[in-house]
Amino acid sequence: MLNTGLLKFITQPVMGMMVLLPLIFSPSASFAQIKAVPLNAQLNSLTTSTQQNTLDRIYTLGGGDRIRVNVFEVPEYTGEYQIPPGGRINLPLIGSVPLQGLTTEEAADEIARRYARFLKRPLISVNLLSPRPINIFVSGEVVRAGGYALSPQGTSGDNPGLQFPTVLAALTTAQGVTMAADITRVIVRRRIRGGQQTEVTLNLKEWISTGQLPDDITLRDGDSIFVPTADKLNIADARNLAALNFAASPSTPRTVAVIGEVERPGSYLATVGTNNATNNQNQPGGGVAVANLPTLTRVIQQAGGITSQADIRKVSIRRATKTSGTTQTIDVNLWQLLQSGDISQDVILQDGDTVVIPTATEEINPAEATQLASTTLSPAQIHVGVVGEVKRPGKIQIKPNSPLNDAILAAGGFNDARAKRRRITLIRLNPNGSVTRRKIKVDLAAGINEQTNPILRDDDVVLVGRSTVARVTDPLRLILGPVSGALNLVRFLFENK
Repeated sequence: MLNTGLLKFITQPVMGMMVLLPLIFSPSASFAQIKAVPLNAQLNSLTTSTQQNTLDRIYTLGGGDRIRVNVFEVPEYTGEYQIPPGGRINLPLIGSVPLQGLTTEEAADEIARRYARFLKRPLISVNLLSPRPINIFVSGEVVRAGGYALSPQGTSGDNPGLQFPTVLAALTTAQGVTMAADITRVIVRRRIRGGQQTEVTLNLKEWISTGQLPDDITLRDGDSIFVPTADKLNIADARNLAALNFAASPSTPRTVAVIGEVERPGSYLATVGTNNATNNQNQPGGGVAVANLPTLTRVIQQAGGITSQADIRKVSIRRATKTSGTTQTIDVNLWQLLQSGDISQDVILQDGDTVVIPTATEEINPAEATQLASTTLSPAQIHVGVVGEVKRPGKIQIKPNSPLNDAILAAGGFNDARAKRRRITLIRLNPNGSVTRRKIKVDLAAGINEQTNPILRDDDVVLVGRSTVARVTDPLRLILGPVSGALNLVRFLFENK
């Protein structure tokens, strides 16, 4: 940029009159008005109103910048320089010149002032050839917070087209925002000359909706970006957030804990398409479809599916936040997903989430239990042991949420007159390790109900005892068995004599 000495010609009397004539004869302003409000004050007021609530976008020189200093009519003093960390360069004749924190125009003025001791009316220009890397700091709800060095793209000076890194590029470099982020209040802080700091709040969601990006999206050396935690997660917005290019990578494995009413509680490594029923196909361009991400229902499938006692209306997800160390709780109604197809209820999970499937506090509706058994939330089948007086005793496979009557029929039914039909024993191993035994009056004609035809769980044991007649006749058979055998042998010998 040229220094102010190069512009002195416009201050000569003739040029001054040429500038003032249009103002004097302008019908919209009088000479008194112009005198009362100087031009510099008018420009300052315009600048102030324009830059209100925005960041200072003026580039200042610092260590690492490569510049070209042109001394007009003295080519031997012209040259290119790499500004060292201290911000001072050594120029011919005048020696060390501090340029740290100056714009290119201010640097040209400072160099001209020093050359004025040796040159008559020195004309100086300073051009930025290659800017230094942009050092920024990203914190808050990002996958990997910390400091990063981003390089501007393109060049300046004789080959203009320099592009500074953007806020979105910084978030991507930090491996994306988490699912707990509030992208409507992203804060960018920038230090300006004088040790002061300015900041601006950016609404990235509005950018996505309107496609209009403000000028403040570009970063400068020393900027810091803070992504706050959402006060309350909107599960519909969360799915849209996962599809953005500055969100956390969808292909990164994440560890999720599943506890409560599932067949196999524990910790699971969820990856893209791990538990998808169909072959997952990546989107064109290398992206991953949202449908292939590790969602709540997929992780429940990994845990073996829900039990018959699960309350899918009150599922919760506990998510640790990075800004305050607190836990964000997300309430999910999977029954709404099954009934209305509300796909937003199938929340996309992130690393460290804990899924809690609570136990139903009220009696399970038989119609709902039957419907749940046919969904992917339930396991494909459960194993139940049926022993005692049935025709095919042993371990059988039945559909989840099947009642007691179905298990007896799957074992071939009662063993004629030997079975104690009216009362059986249900043995159940509870999640806490205890074992319960329960007597149940069987009614094969009854529908699902807790009294006579309860819903069975995986690994339940149904014990069908002997009838009173069987208990009396079985000892007699042991006693009379040998005598009866001897009589039959004597009868066989005499008949065949």
